[in-house]
Amino acid sequence: QVVFTILACSLASGIVFGFAALKPILIEERVFHDLCGDEDSRENGHFCPEQDLKLNLFYTIGSTAANISSILAGAILDHRGSRFCNVLGCVNLAFGCGVMAISFHFAHYQWLFVGNFFLALGGTFVFVPSFQVANAFPQFSGRIVALVTGAFDVSAAIFLIYQIAYTTSGQYLTPYRFFLCFTAVPILLLVGFVVVMPRDEYGFCPPKNKQALVEDPPEDIHSAYSESTTPAGHRHLGSKRTFRLSGRFRKLRRILGKRQKRKQQVNHEPTQNQTRQGRGALQGLSARRQLATPWFILITLMTTLQMIRMNYFIATIRMQYDYLLSSPAQAKSINGFFDIALPLGGILSTPVIGYLLDNLRLKNILALIVLCTTTIGVLNCIPAVGAGYVTVILFVVLRPLYYSAMSDYATKVFGFGTFGRIYGTIICLSGLATFSQYGLDALTQGSFKGNPTPINAVLAVVGFFLGSVLVGFVSVAGRRLSSEGTGESSEEEEERPLLAADLDERWGYEAFTDPR
Repeated sequence: QVVFTILACSLASGIVFGFAALKPILIEERVFHDLCGDEDSRENGHFCPEQDLKLNLFYTIGSTAANISSILAGAILDHRGSRFCNVLGCVNLAFGCGVMAISFHFAHYQWLFVGNFFLALGGTFVFVPSFQVANAFPQFSGRIVALVTGAFDVSAAIFLIYQIAYTTSGQYLTPYRFFLCFTAVPILLLVGFVVVMPRDEYGFCPPKNKQALVEDPPEDIHSAYSESTTPAGHRHLGSKRTFRLSGRFRKLRRILGKRQKRKQQVNHEPTQNQTRQGRGALQGLSARRQLATPWFILITLMTTLQMIRMNYFIATIRMQYDYLLSSPAQAKSINGFFDIALPLGGILSTPVIGYLLDNLRLKNILALIVLCTTTIGVLNCIPAVGAGYVTVILFVVLRPLYYSAMSDYATKVFGFGTFGRIYGTIICLSGLATFSQYGLDALTQGSFKGNPTPINAVLAVVGFFLGSVLVGFVSVAGRRLSSEGTGESSEEEEERPLLAADLDERWGYEAFTDPR
């Protein structure tokens, strides 16, 4: 199941982010070339600003749709489960491929925006539920999250592979033929999601030392739940009561999981406790309360800024170095290197990222990200070929590192019980802000006459400030949580009557009470 999830993400989750490799094909196919007032010399790599802005808008809509739809995917994941999400993702992907193929076939390029929107939507509905497999092996959750995020980056190579095939085939493999053939991918994934992936979600299992939470053993809880979900149980209780029961059982699992986390944090060795600093900080709270905490607000602001920077760089890398180096040939070379390095960086950096997530403190991971983003911001302002290549290398490593760290942050701080809504909200709010990318692009080509340095410098300074605040908060809050660890036994005693009352009063199940 883990392998299939990674394969699915590699094929479908983030293909719209491979725009840098698709853009030369769109230019070659004269997409939106009618916006140009006169014929441009494509042999020198130049095309008119109007066409460039329109193509960048094509990417902006796709990337923004992928981000905004995360909140919808997260809500559906929490309420309907991963299988429903995955099916929706496959349907959207197939529809998007069909619209793209028809748009190219009839040269109705305005419909490309619709097709790209559904490709992004489908990718999100495949990607967001993928993090549930991290709970299949909790001791390796960081590595699994890194693998899933790495697969997301690998999916950007789909358009790179197509670009190579387009060139080697003498342009025989037109966009129409490519998207028509690619429709087979979501169909095959749909079959795999139904056959390979589990029907029920991964979740916390109450361990044996939690049997004192209720008078009867945890096996009775599971057996009562199982009986109520059988066809006979449905006839006896009715579908509405069964639905309520399943929801309350998930709540019980979250409570047990929260207590299990606290118990583990107390019993682990000091080094392990330090590694998990900040873990479980908000688990057990409602999503609404989690959204109002600095843990959520700061990571959302940081993610918003980083998404703007990343998408701006992906969409304008060739234009940036065309200006900085005053050489279209060198800019094209850096762009080509970036097309290959983006998916390759996701693959090669995955083991290192997984190790870092499993072994470093949360604040150290965030500090490393701030260091990388600041370094990239400085190098991206230097008009030198070497600085350009180093910027690309750091960028392709930072991108999977940031997405992995942010996802790992969400699962460890907020918990799996509200992961879909929290993660979806973070990505959605960030996606809304990425609409400003089109404005930044227009500002660069307008007021700054193609000079990207002012934009890059401002984004680097703001990123350093927000990152420093986030690292400082996590460091202080993490120490506070660690110092309060010894007082958790009283908190457990306080929870015991509440849990028992919830079982007896709200569920009304005789299986949870001791007849003696």
